[in-house]
Amino acid sequence: MAVIGEIIKKAIEVADKYLPDTNPVEAQAEVLRELLSTAESTEFGQYYKFKDILSEKNVYRAFSEKIPYHSYDKMYDEWWYKVLKGEKNVTWPGKVDYFAVSSGTTSKKKHIPVTDDMLKSIRRAGIQQIKGVADFDLPAEFFEKEILMFGSSTDLKKVNDHWEGEISGISASQIPFWFEGYYRPGEKISSINDWDKRVEALAKEAPNWDIGSVSGIPSWIELMMKKVIAYHNVETIHDIWPNFQVFTSGGVAFEPYQKSFDRITKFPVTIIDTYLTSEGYLATQTRNNTSAMQLITNNGIFFEFIPFKHENINEDGSVRQDSQPITIEDVEENVEYVLIISTLAGAWRYMIGDTIVFTDKERSEIKITGRTKHYLNVFGAQLSVIQMNKAMQVLENEYDCDIKEFTVAAITTEEKYKHRWYIGINEDISVDNEHFAQKLDEVIQKHNKNYKVARTKALEKIEAHLIPAHLFTEWTEKYKQKGGQVKMPKVMKEEEFKEWEKFVQEQLS
Repeated sequence: MAVIGEIIKKAIEVADKYLPDTNPVEAQAEVLRELLSTAESTEFGQYYKFKDILSEKNVYRAFSEKIPYHSYDKMYDEWWYKVLKGEKNVTWPGKVDYFAVSSGTTSKKKHIPVTDDMLKSIRRAGIQQIKGVADFDLPAEFFEKEILMFGSSTDLKKVNDHWEGEISGISASQIPFWFEGYYRPGEKISSINDWDKRVEALAKEAPNWDIGSVSGIPSWIELMMKKVIAYHNVETIHDIWPNFQVFTSGGVAFEPYQKSFDRITKFPVTIIDTYLTSEGYLATQTRNNTSAMQLITNNGIFFEFIPFKHENINEDGSVRQDSQPITIEDVEENVEYVLIISTLAGAWRYMIGDTIVFTDKERSEIKITGRTKHYLNVFGAQLSVIQMNKAMQVLENEYDCDIKEFTVAAITTEEKYKHRWYIGINEDISVDNEHFAQKLDEVIQKHNKNYKVARTKALEKIEAHLIPAHLFTEWTEKYKQKGGQVKMPKVMKEEEFKEWEKFVQEQLS
């Protein structure tokens, strides 16, 4: 009998029963006051007169009127460049020792400050999963198993007087001592910089571990598991880790990967979605009968929401300064919003770039619908990533295939436009590109009336090119990096798309 597991499980069930529910509206009001009062004496706080804002009767109104929205470039060019140079008390008290470096594309990389307070916030956010774990009713034995956290390398890069790495690597490098006995692959393997070498080292040790849960980005975790399976010449990952029961997915919707995961597993795996970004741990799934995630409203991050409408978004995907925000008190379900955050890492009214919808306002549950930049709006088409994903699921069923990845761009053709899609699949299917494009067009028109109208105007046609799925991984490795928080863009601008097409043609020639 799993005695320790029974004790842990019972403790979680008790905590789930007796921990009070948080009132999101009250929690957010308190978070905003705490952020403002803590940063009152920083350069940013003095410049925007946080002390005066806190003295107003309506603190949020004063906050939203006096402080502009910040893109990463605006935040960096005006403030964070000082933080990166090692200056103290710029947008948050003290000196910043860690920076989460984005994977980047062909453009410059981003350096997001990760303060000590943010690291504490990320650790606290893990507690929010207690209710979710209790609701999944996992067996007692599960709580004695090991946890594989496989993201970026924990071998952070020392630059001047600070450390740089991806947020998953920074977080893993800060795990508490009492967790080390459960954590895999361990410090030695996690610190290997080269992704392929790190996977090879993991594969060698894999049979020695009793893994109960795995966390990471689905595409890279799947690839890692396939390499482990191939290394040991077995059929499924459960032949190596028979007690693997939970996969914690981070930052992207898991649904597009379900079919391919089913092929490499022997037993059912519970999926728990989380929302960890370079800017903070924003939400986590807390219930078994939904894939939506609950915003963490009491943990040092203040949320604002801008209706995702054409008139609120600039051409580059940033939010217009005259856009009217709302707080969690006034959101509506099934309305798409641009997410704006202020955090205890010194991000203020920061455009994180994601769009979300509330699926349950009372529970503050959301789903990520896409990116403001990953959005096609040629003459009002208003085609979002969530609609694209749904269309791909329809086509998977139509052609009995597994669509691994896709990307699309709006291409100018004289006075009109066309959408050009590249679809990554693993199988040979008996359909040509033109027929696939026609079906894709029909599916999107059926579910998006704005797109249907656009197809009668300047959106002339769509093209579809079915290509091997591995090309998406190879592109990401070449132009970004391998593993970690890296994700393939679903929508590209024409300039980057030309580089993508050149890459594809070279690989297929």
